[in-house]
Amino acid sequence: QVQLAESGGGLVQAGGSLRLSCAASGRTSDRYNMGWFRQVPGKEREFVAANSWSGSSTYYADSVKGRFTLSRDNIKNTVYLQMNSLKPEDTAVYYCAADLKVYGLYSSAEEYDYWGQGTQVTVSS
Repeated sequence: QVQLAESGGGLVQAGGSLRLSCAASGRTSDRYNMGWFRQVPGKEREFVAANSWSGSSTYYADSVKGRFTLSRDNIKNTVYLQMNSLKPEDTAVYYCAADLKVYGLYSSAEEYDYWGQGTQVTVSS
C-alpha cells in the first residue's frame, strides 16, 4: 500500500502561483510513476502531468504546458507541482496518483493504483 497526501492548495488571483506537494508513505521503497489530475464538479477527472520514477521523463497536458512544472524528490518521497500563470479555468480539486507499473507515462486515471484525497485550488479572476 502507498498512501498519498496532497497539500499546498488555496486561493490565488489569476496570474499567481501555487506549489502543490504530494507526500508518499507506506511502501515507498517501491518504484512508481506519479501523476497529477484535477477535477471540477460534474466533470471527469482530467490529466495534468505525469513523471517517471527516476524523474527523467515528464508529460504534460497541453492546457498546462509551459505553466506547470512537475518535479520529485525521491529522498523525501515527495512530488511537487509548481503552478505559474494560473488562470480561473485551473480551478479544481487537484489529486496526485501513483502508478506502480513504472513503464510508460499515462494520462488515463484508470492506469493509476493509488490516489490522494485531493487539495482545492481556486483561481479568482
